Amino acid sequence: MAQRRRGERRVETVGSGVAELVPDPDRPGGWTLLLDGAPQSHVDLGDPAHLEFEYIRRMAAAIDLIAPPGTPLRALHLGGGALTLPRYVAATRPGSPQRVVEIDGPLVDLVRTALPWDPRAKLRVRVADAREAVTGMRDAGYDLVIVDVFAGSRTPAHLASVEFVREVARVLAPGGWLLANVADGPPLTYARTQVATISAVLPEACLVADAAMLRGRRFGNLVVLAGRTPPPVAPLSRRAAGDWFPGRVETDLARFTGGRPPATDADAVASPAPPAGLFSTKS
Repeated sequence: MAQRRRGERRVETVGSGVAELVPDPDRPGGWTLLLDGAPQSHVDLGDPAHLEFEYIRRMAAAIDLIAPPGTPLRALHLGGGALTLPRYVAATRPGSPQRVVEIDGPLVDLVRTALPWDPRAKLRVRVADAREAVTGMRDAGYDLVIVDVFAGSRTPAHLASVEFVREVARVLAPGGWLLANVADGPPLTYARTQVATISAVLPEACLVADAAMLRGRRFGNLVVLAGRTPPPVAPLSRRAAGDWFPGRVETDLARFTGGRPPATDADAVASPAPPAGLFSTKS
């Protein structure tokens, strides 16, 4: 598989801002995608099972546990970036039919040419708005839907409502799973509302994050796993606790949400912007 030369940083303007591809000094095939200076994705072209970002490892742990190892999954990825998780699923569950929906066409073109994925993967990428794309999909077509959508550094409001989650639930198979990345900071108002919104539609849910994030002490990422059958809490807890940056699984969602109602199309808001300077030390 083609790889870019070591040390060759690439900067291009795409639909969502300025995209930078930065070589990983510690991994020969590693690249970080930044959008407007914020780290968006990390991929290792030689080892797609290597995952740098902690929230991505937590999502991958959930993917590992929702079906027997190696079993193909019909996966829909809302939000593409550098296709870190699609590459992971293709490597760990060969033969999985996957569709990626990414609104930024120039970004897709950049990733396709500069960070090509394995042509043997059953992976299709569609340039479209995530909600519009899901609305036109057939019922029960996927075993897994991953929601990791950002316009710049914020998840758009139209992807944060109970109406949107109902559309996602509709395209899930009866035993399927929604896996969502929720970014927030103190006092976690957005995250608590999002957990209430997701669990109102798919009530068998849990969330994974580190203790500081769960206590509302820092800005970060919270991963929600939700479906119609009980999630694999015990093995997921072990995986989270054993990570490079240990996390924990929260199952008492009523306590976490504090009685907040689900967000609707009428009142949903975009996720908060990261604090100024959060990524200032990133290269």
